[in-house]
Amino acid sequence: MKQVYILGGAQTDFARNWTKEGKTFMSMFREIVEDGLAAVGMDYDEIVRLNKENRIAVFVGNFDMEQYANQGHLGAFLTEVHPAFYGVPGARYEAACASGSVAIDAAHTHIRAGDYDVAIVVGIEIMKTVSSAVGGDFLGTAAYYEKEAKGIKFPFPKLFGKLADEIVNRYGPKLGEQRIMEDLAEISRINYGNAKRNPLAQTRTWYMSKEQACSRGTSTNALVGGRLAISDCSQVTDGAALLVLASPEYAKEFSKKTGRPLSKMAVIKGWGHRVAPLTFQAKMEESKNSPYLLPWTRQAVLDAYRRAKLDIDQIDVIETHDCFTSSEYASISAFGLTEAGEEYQAIEDGIIDFEGNANGKRKVPINPSGGLIGAGHPVGASGVRMVLDIYKQVTDQAGDYQVPGAKNGLTLNIGGSATTNMTFVVGKIEE
Repeated sequence: MKQVYILGGAQTDFARNWTKEGKTFMSMFREIVEDGLAAVGMDYDEIVRLNKENRIAVFVGNFDMEQYANQGHLGAFLTEVHPAFYGVPGARYEAACASGSVAIDAAHTHIRAGDYDVAIVVGIEIMKTVSSAVGGDFLGTAAYYEKEAKGIKFPFPKLFGKLADEIVNRYGPKLGEQRIMEDLAEISRINYGNAKRNPLAQTRTWYMSKEQACSRGTSTNALVGGRLAISDCSQVTDGAALLVLASPEYAKEFSKKTGRPLSKMAVIKGWGHRVAPLTFQAKMEESKNSPYLLPWTRQAVLDAYRRAKLDIDQIDVIETHDCFTSSEYASISAFGLTEAGEEYQAIEDGIIDFEGNANGKRKVPINPSGGLIGAGHPVGASGVRMVLDIYKQVTDQAGDYQVPGAKNGLTLNIGGSATTNMTFVVGKIEE
């Protein structure tokens, strides 16, 4: 199977509010393309050359620019960045919060099929153009809007609050509700703490402790969805991320031409894509006979492992979709870090924590970037940002949040209430 190379990429600073800066989504497009190409070492002349040879295409992941910025047809907007993109095939891909990952998947598939040698993937979302209440309603369209979001204030905190309820209902008789809620608070503490090492994270200057995360239902940590409070939530974020993917032939050609070593590139070793029932209630009905709360999430992970010919024992770092602490909790067993129902062990033993010694057990840090809770969650960009961060990890370019010796990493990006499940295994190139 042909492996697809990652040449590199970039992300914007997720702490920025582009509307307050007087800038639009077009400003974000222009900045991420210029920064991303500069990070890779690719210029516009090379794009023109590749286009003349029918070897390049553009893939844009975005959830809802139509509502946030009154604009569709995003696959064509790189032509507004630079004339080098005139004539380059381009399209927009959407799968709610997994939009960035399905754009990567489309690009990856075209390269594996031999249609193109190079793909530029941009994930982008501008969300601070509206109030949080209006934005919450927009986000409701990632669920079954008429059944799960219409007329409901902040529907997604409530949906993932129901996931927290399900965790308590299933595992509470053994563990107790308080212990589970303290473990969710520990997930929040870890992700906020990790974000402090990430210079592009939205919450890098914010405060969070486990004590604060446990103080749900107070004036400083209000409840937003059932048992879940503000500390359990990912952020409303403006941001974009870019990756350049390439065929093995082009990666070697590019390395020779630019002098950039293959060791500064990575490969996509495996992937998984599964769609669960759309409504949350149907998901829970589906999972009644499974040990996993989210069986289709587990299957997407297994698909990626199978294609990569690896398992959790060869995964050194994970970037997961912690839109809420309950989604990260449920994903721990889906990764195979523990058996289903024993997710607490990985949290309490420090296995997923960037810091500490995990009581002598093998560590697999989750979200050293800060994840969605700490780094930020510009919906259409998150999947691209996750893969970019794993690329940085396996090429030893993650700076202060580098996991030492990371060779292989996994991403999990979900759309809706774990409806669309996308996974990638990204690894170091074995020379």
